Amino acid sequence: MARKRRGLILATAVIGGIAAVFVWPQSWLLIRHNGDLRYVYPAQDGTTFALRWTHSVERENWIERFRLHNGQIMLIGTRFKTFGAGVPAHAGKRTTLENGWVVMSGIDRIVDPLAVQAAAAENYSLRYDGAWHALGRQAGAPILTFAYARAPLYRVLPTLIGNWIDTRGTG
Repeated sequence: MARKRRGLILATAVIGGIAAVFVWPQSWLLIRHNGDLRYVYPAQDGTTFALRWTHSVERENWIERFRLHNGQIMLIGTRFKTFGAGVPAHAGKRTTLENGWVVMSGIDRIVDPLAVQAAAAENYSLRYDGAWHALGRQAGAPILTFAYARAPLYRVLPTLIGNWIDTRGTG
């Protein structure tokens, strides 16, 4: 009888622990298109990511770096090959030239939520956890909205699985 009761208590604890993982809110980098969740990445304060695209006029890559900070997305730096219309001569605390790139660092500007028009022709991609992920796969120029938010695993799990399947098929 005591053995049966211990087994029941253990099973209840295991099931309760699994349920808690699914319903307890966790931090995520959420990327939406038209309100639908398209991509999701685990996140925490201090997590960094980058966006890369080909400038539509200059035909050069641009890379912007971001950090998740105090529940928000912060632009921390940018790099590009040439100046163009609307590009400031300097931004942030430091502007340098590195291997042909203009590098601006220490920008530290909150841009939350971050909206990006990810046209397929501009080859938008996200660098997260050391790997680049294509973003502009939809026809036209989808507006992707990035947000740093807390959500339970059950809400993001279908997208996490879809992202995993996509990366397995292309990698």
